[in-house]
Amino acid sequence: MLSRLREDIDCILERDPAARNVFEVLTCYPGLHAVLIHRAAHACWRGGFKWLGRALSHLGRFVTGIEIHPGAQLGRRVFIDHGMGVVIGEMAEIHDDCTIYQGVTLGGTSLVKGAKRHPTLERGVIVGANACVLGGFVVGAGARIGSGAVVTKPVPAGATAVGNPARVIAAQDDVQREAAAAKMGFSAYGVTQGDDPVAQAMKGLIDHAAGHEHQIAMLWSAIEKLSQRSAASDCVPEDAQKREQFDAAALNQLVR
Repeated sequence: MLSRLREDIDCILERDPAARNVFEVLTCYPGLHAVLIHRAAHACWRGGFKWLGRALSHLGRFVTGIEIHPGAQLGRRVFIDHGMGVVIGEMAEIHDDCTIYQGVTLGGTSLVKGAKRHPTLERGVIVGANACVLGGFVVGAGARIGSGAVVTKPVPAGATAVGNPARVIAAQDDVQREAAAAKMGFSAYGVTQGDDPVAQAMKGLIDHAAGHEHQIAMLWSAIEKLSQRSAASDCVPEDAQKREQFDAAALNQLVR
C-alpha cells in the first residue's frame, strides 16, 4: 500500500511542474485524495459491500469535487490534475500512467444494465480539460483527447482526437500518408500550431486548386499561340478559359 502511495506521489511530482515536494502533494492535491478514497470504495464494492462503496465514493465527491464510481477500475500512477468536476462511470477502465484533467466525463450513452457503457483508457492516455468520452469503446495506448472534445467512437493507439464530434487528426498508422501529403504542399490532417485543422486543410486544397487553374490557363495560352502560327484558330474552343479567374486569396479569407 505504501509503495502504491509512493508511486502516486512520484507520478504527480514528475508530471506537474507546480508540485514542489512530497508534503505538498500529499496534503494539497485532491486528485491524489480522490484516487486513495476510490481504492477503499472499490475494495468495498468488490467485496459485496455496495452501499458502503457508494457512501465512500459520495464522501470523496464531497471532499474533492471528483466523482468516481466505486465500480470503476483504476490502474497504477493515474493522475487526476486539478480534478474539479471529473466524473468517471461505473464500468470505466483506466489503465496505468493515464492523466485526466479537470471537467472530464467518462460516461455512457446506453441505459442497458450490465452492458459495457463506459470507456476504457489504455496505458498512457491523456484526456484534456472538459473533454467527454462517452460509450463503451477503447481509447488506445498513448492517445490524446483534446480539451473540450466529445469522443463517441474508438480512438487508435497514439492518435490525437479533437473537436465536437471528435475527429482523429494524427495517428501512427497514417504517418506515410501524411508525409506524401506534405510533398503536395498541405497536411493530410491540417494539423498546424494554433490553427483549426479543417480550415488548414481547406486552405491547402484551395492553394492546390489555384495552382491547377494557373497551369490550365498557361496551357490554353500556349495552344492559342500555336494555333495562330498555323492559321488553325478553330482548334481552340470559344469557351476555353485563357485567363485565371480563381481567387485563392479571397477564399482563404473565408476559412480563417
